[in-house]
Amino acid sequence: MAGRDVKGRMAAAPADRKPDGVVRERILIVDYGSQFTQLIARRIREAAVFCEVRPPEAAAAELAAAAPKGVVLSGGPASVYEEGAPRLDPVFVERDVPVLGICYGMQLLALDAGGAVRPGKREYGRAALRVRDPEDALFRGFAPGEDLQVWCSHGDHVDEPPLGFRTLASTPDLPVAAFRRADRPVYGVQFHPEVAHTPRGAELLRNFLFRVCGCAGDWTPVAFASEAVERVRAAVGGEAVVAGLSGGVDSAVAAALVHRAVGDALTCVFVDTGLLRKGERELVERAFKDACLVVVDARAEFLEALKGVSDPERKRRAIGEQFVRVFERAARDSGGGARFLVQGTLYPDVIESTSSGGPSAVIKTHHNVGGLPGDMDFELVEPLRDLFKDEVRRVGRELGLAEEVLGRHPFPGPGLAIRVLGPVSEARLAVLREADAIFLEEIEAAGLYDEIWQAFAVLLPVRSVGVMGDARTYEHVAVLRAVTSTDGMTADWHAFDPAFLRRVSARIVNEVAGVNRVAYDVSSKPPATIEWE
Repeated sequence: MAGRDVKGRMAAAPADRKPDGVVRERILIVDYGSQFTQLIARRIREAAVFCEVRPPEAAAAELAAAAPKGVVLSGGPASVYEEGAPRLDPVFVERDVPVLGICYGMQLLALDAGGAVRPGKREYGRAALRVRDPEDALFRGFAPGEDLQVWCSHGDHVDEPPLGFRTLASTPDLPVAAFRRADRPVYGVQFHPEVAHTPRGAELLRNFLFRVCGCAGDWTPVAFASEAVERVRAAVGGEAVVAGLSGGVDSAVAAALVHRAVGDALTCVFVDTGLLRKGERELVERAFKDACLVVVDARAEFLEALKGVSDPERKRRAIGEQFVRVFERAARDSGGGARFLVQGTLYPDVIESTSSGGPSAVIKTHHNVGGLPGDMDFELVEPLRDLFKDEVRRVGRELGLAEEVLGRHPFPGPGLAIRVLGPVSEARLAVLREADAIFLEEIEAAGLYDEIWQAFAVLLPVRSVGVMGDARTYEHVAVLRAVTSTDGMTADWHAFDPAFLRRVSARIVNEVAGVNRVAYDVSSKPPATIEWE
C-alpha cells in the first residue's frame, strides 16, 4: 500500500516513475514566480517530454536526490538585487545536468558565475533577436544574421557574459540576449521562448530538450493512462472506492480510469448541490445510467452551508467540506465502508491553489485542493493530478469515454455558487441558471460551442436602473463570459459578432425575470482569471 501525506492524500508512485519502477525521463522546472511558468510546462509537454514544476527549495532537494534530463529556471517578478529575492541554489549548476535559465533564471546564472546584472534598459514587448552562433545546439536551424521576433518582459539585464560564458544572440537593446557556459550545457535567454509572441520559441525549447538534454520524447497522456491504472491498482488494492462524479470531464475521466483499475469496487456518487446548471442532474443520470451511480439530493444542506457567505474563499471551503461530509455518508449508506475518495483534481487546480512554499502567489483555493477538511475519513485518489485539461481529454478518449462528455465546457466544482457574486440564495441561483442556459443555447445554435473553451453567465451583487414597459426597474446585472484556451492556464476572450451579443442580451432581458442589464467580459487571463471568483 502506498504511503499517505499529512492531509490523508494517497501518495501513490510518483508520476515520473513507471509502474515497474523504471524512472521516466523528465525535465525539472524551477518556479521563481513568473506568470509564464506554466506555459513552459505546456510547451515541454507538447514536445512529448514529461516535466514538473517545483518551487526552488523542493526542486533543489529533488535534483540532489535524482538527476532529471534537464533543468529550466523560470522567470520571475523580482530583481536579483532585491532583499529577499530568490537566489540560485548551487546544486542547479554543480550537477552534470543541462540548464536553461529564462529571463530571471538567466540573471541568476550570470550572478552565480560572477557576472554583472544591471538595472535599466527595460523591455516589455516584442524585440528583434539576432543569432550570433547558429552552430550551437540551442539555436540549431536558426539562420545567422536573421532578425527573429521574441517577447521580452524584464527590467534587469546582462551587459557582458560572465567569465567562461559566450554570447549566442543579442537584440538592439541587449548585447547579451542569450549565452552559454563554454565548457558545459548551461544556457540563459533574456526573452521568453514559451509565449506565443516568440513564434520560434517552441523550436528553441525543442532544441534544448532533444539536442542538449538528449530527451527521447516518449511521454504521452495515452501512455500515462495505462501507467496510472497500475499505480491506482497497486495503491488501492481490493478496497472499496467512492468517486465524486459531477458529469464534467475531469471527474468522468478520473472515475473511468479508477474503474479500469478496481472494477466493481468503485461506486460513483453524484451530488445534487443545488448549485448546478439547468438540466445538469438529468444529463448526468442519462449519461451514466449504466454506471454504478448513486444520486444524493443535498440541495438544502449546501444552501444552508452557504447562507450569508459572500467571500469566495469561504464559499469554496464550505462547499469542499460539505462535499466530503456527503461522500462520507454515502460511503456508510452503501455498506462498502469505502476509505478512498476519487477526485478529478488537475495540475492547474494544484498550481492555482497552493504555492507549495515557492514564490508564486496563491490565485484561488480550489474546493477540491485547499478547501477540504483536515478531519475527513477518506484518503484521496487523484489520478489526473499531474495533467492539464487537454491531456485529460486525450486520456478520456483512450479510455473510450463518449465525446458528449469529453467535449463539454469545464464547470467548476463549487458550481454556480462562485458565479453568483456575493451572497448565494435560491432566488439568485434561479436567475443565473436561466441566463446561463440562454447563453449556452445560443452558442450551440450558432455552431460556436466547440470553438470556445468555456462560456457562462455571472450574476453581479449589484442592481441597476432600467426602463421596461415605460416603468422604472431596479434589477440584476448579468455578465457573459466566453474564452478560448487550450489548458485553462491562459485564455483570451472570444470575439462574438455584435449581432450575436445583441440577440443573447435581448433574450435574457426579455425571458429572465429580474435582469435588466447584460454586459460582456473582454478580459484575458492573465491579468484576469477565467472565473470571477
